[in-house]
Amino acid sequence: MQTEAVIIDDISDKKSQNALKKAGQTIRNGGLVVFPTETVYGLGADATSVQAAEKIYKAKGRPSDNPLIIHIHEPALAEKYTYTTPMFYKIADAFMPGPITVIMKAKDIIPKTVTAGLDTVAVRCPLHPVARELIKKAGVPIAAPSANLSGSPSPTCFKYAYADMNERVDMIIDGGDCDIGLESTIVKIEEDESLTLLRPGAVTVEDLNMLCDDIKISDAVLSALKEGQTVLSPGMKYKHYAPKTPFSLLKGSLEKRFEYISSQNGRVAVICYDEEVSSFERIIPTELIFNFGKKDDLQKQAKLLFTLLRDVDKTEADAVFAALPDASGIGMALYNRMIRAAGHRIITLN
Repeated sequence: MQTEAVIIDDISDKKSQNALKKAGQTIRNGGLVVFPTETVYGLGADATSVQAAEKIYKAKGRPSDNPLIIHIHEPALAEKYTYTTPMFYKIADAFMPGPITVIMKAKDIIPKTVTAGLDTVAVRCPLHPVARELIKKAGVPIAAPSANLSGSPSPTCFKYAYADMNERVDMIIDGGDCDIGLESTIVKIEEDESLTLLRPGAVTVEDLNMLCDDIKISDAVLSALKEGQTVLSPGMKYKHYAPKTPFSLLKGSLEKRFEYISSQNGRVAVICYDEEVSSFERIIPTELIFNFGKKDDLQKQAKLLFTLLRDVDKTEADAVFAALPDASGIGMALYNRMIRAAGHRIITLN
């Protein structure tokens, strides 16, 4: 398949409008379009088409038991595709458009290929202007997982979306780097209007507590999905977002991590905080040290994580290590992505 790549800097100019019109037509015709959102790049297709959804799974090499998120350009449109509830509108008023996805009971217009056979569907209204304009031009909801080969780190910039999806999709839109860098928060609205957090993101548990006191955190957020447990949302698989380089998380002080990494054989890389770079420069070549930003700058770490995991693979390192993050606030999202990227390899240093 020949892939067309287009750059969109300003959705208001004529050239960009024409490109978005063409991309929208491609979606309506059953094609695949990669586009930027505020979280990561998405791989989009018509969410009402069985065949289009099947193309997404094929392009990504994604297991068909992993449900897709449908993207709409206005929260009110959710009524057409799901059975909305008062809690949905509370969430929409507070956080939409934005980096949050809500799971509700699906209407028949959404095929089971999108929901992975479930009777629910995940709905999101992205903030990114290119994403919203594309959905509007398409005239249909867009089913869109992250635009990466299944299991690998999600792309947060055009070059990595292109590297994974060139010749697999009809069009790729270059809208620059993503602002957030981690996929959206996913919550499921239960029958009693309580919420279950299935995937943490930029909208934190603390943010959600302003709307709902009763928030359950799924066991799969901070630990591995149990054997035979149903995948209720994207990102719940045991191993996800993983680099090709063996990746492990170290639980312990800088001194303990330094000591452990010093003892390793072969070509070892490290993802470390800005304050720690000078320490690791004593034992590791500069090209194998990846600066994760300041220790307390969680937003920057979220934005950098997937790019750093991809950059590590360019070094042909034998292994890469990083500190296990704290799981509070947006740190929960970092913790969630990093334990999955590491396949839950956590080494406790005493």
